[in-house]
Amino acid sequence: MDPMDEKYLSATAILDSDHATVVEYANETVKDAGDDPVDKAVKLYYVVRDDIWYDPYYPFYLPEHYRASNIIKSGRGFCISKAGLLCALGRACNIPSRVGFATVRNHLATPKLLEYIGSDRFVYHGFTEFYLAGKWVKATPTFNVELCKKNHVAPLDFNGREDAIFHEYSQDKKQFMEYLEYNGVYADIPVDDIVATWKKAYGTARVQKWIDDFEKIRLTSSDQRP
Repeated sequence: MDPMDEKYLSATAILDSDHATVVEYANETVKDAGDDPVDKAVKLYYVVRDDIWYDPYYPFYLPEHYRASNIIKSGRGFCISKAGLLCALGRACNIPSRVGFATVRNHLATPKLLEYIGSDRFVYHGFTEFYLAGKWVKATPTFNVELCKKNHVAPLDFNGREDAIFHEYSQDKKQFMEYLEYNGVYADIPVDDIVATWKKAYGTARVQKWIDDFEKIRLTSSDQRP
């Protein structure tokens, strides 16, 4: 794949890298980074990792749930929405960027999250890939530093030159994140594929209940607006 393919530099309806909110956020983040794309990508990584709170119970079934400008405004998201935001910020800085997915097993997930998902396999775990210094480099901005400290996991660092995926072990040597398979890279967030794959992996009824619960919250919030 040509790293300079226009699709890895262009805005989409979801990865809205041309939105004023995204452009301003990107410019403010890299204002002291100079002209080196590696330095810019590193600054973007840390701002998404730590300023956007990890929320595994964030909505997931509509394109607007992943829209980069919306994630900035909400200040939270789960792995895919955070990876999508980082991708959009990269494009706003003219760095070829794309999103990638993997199936992982999370050995340290909370009992609450395991019960919610119904599995310790997390399908369509998201990360970002930047084209830097002549190669694609993976960056995974999912867990903010406060959450890492709470779970006794060293925050995942990124230097812009080497892949940054989840640490295999936590600080107390317990196995943390195990990558089972990679599911490809995309120029945009494949929302319909994500929902369909989750229904196969976790059961249609379970995923539909998640959607129904979010819809109830949305409708209740709408009814309460003046």
